[in-house]
Amino acid sequence: MNERTAFSIAGIPFIFVCLVLAFAGAWCYLSAASGAEPSGIVAVGLVIHALTILFLKGFFQVAPNEGQVMQLFGKYAGSVRLEGLRWTNPFYSRQRLSLRVRNFESGKLKVNDSNGNPIEIAAVIVWQVIDTAEAVFCVDNYENYVTIQSESALRQMAQSYPYDSNDDGKPSLRSHGDDINNHLRDEIQARLGKAGVQVTEARISHLAYAQEIAQAMLQRQQASAIVAARERIVQGAVGIVAMALEKLRSQGVVDLDEERKAAMVSNLLVVLCGEHATQPVINTGTLYS
Repeated sequence: MNERTAFSIAGIPFIFVCLVLAFAGAWCYLSAASGAEPSGIVAVGLVIHALTILFLKGFFQVAPNEGQVMQLFGKYAGSVRLEGLRWTNPFYSRQRLSLRVRNFESGKLKVNDSNGNPIEIAAVIVWQVIDTAEAVFCVDNYENYVTIQSESALRQMAQSYPYDSNDDGKPSLRSHGDDINNHLRDEIQARLGKAGVQVTEARISHLAYAQEIAQAMLQRQQASAIVAARERIVQGAVGIVAMALEKLRSQGVVDLDEERKAAMVSNLLVVLCGEHATQPVINTGTLYS
């Protein structure tokens, strides 16, 4: 069921129509009281006033970014989005619906990522109603539907990725934020499209390992960081040693044989890669003693 425009007209001009009818009914009463008109004119006045009261039920107000769904004896008659005072068929029943942008934060869900690690995850979803007919008639309670289906989509998305990936090319929940958020938004939109809801934005607001494995995973992350740092240090140290040997050779500072080069490389690597400051040792003899 798709939204369509219901019959409605501007309400302020129709107020004057109701005033004219009210004065016409009052004139009928006064004419009957003065005897200038037949006594049956009172019945005409009653009918006119009854119609006036009935017409007054057709007035309604539409606020900005709001819609009203009209039904005629249970049948969908259309929706009105034009703001201001409006008038429509007085037999229409009306349901007010907000079209403003809304957001909510899901609760913290405990799920397993693609590697089977238990994690905690939550998200912020920004959404709005774009089809009032689908929101009212296709689901029972569209606000509750949005909440439940968003959490279900978040759970499904979290199970498709690892929390952290050792492979730089593989997306993970922690490192590929934009890709994960886009996937989450598309996953939620696929579920909420039938409710006439458009998802504007979906972003992860909380992401952490579950408490029972948080300490172990922290140690693993620390070990990975140490290994990565050591690898960077060794690469830099090797480059420095190679540059030092090349400078000594090109500038003719000293001529070293292979054994002395190996000793020098060993000493430099110890100095450059060590965690603590080294104690200098002064050689007062020759290179071979």
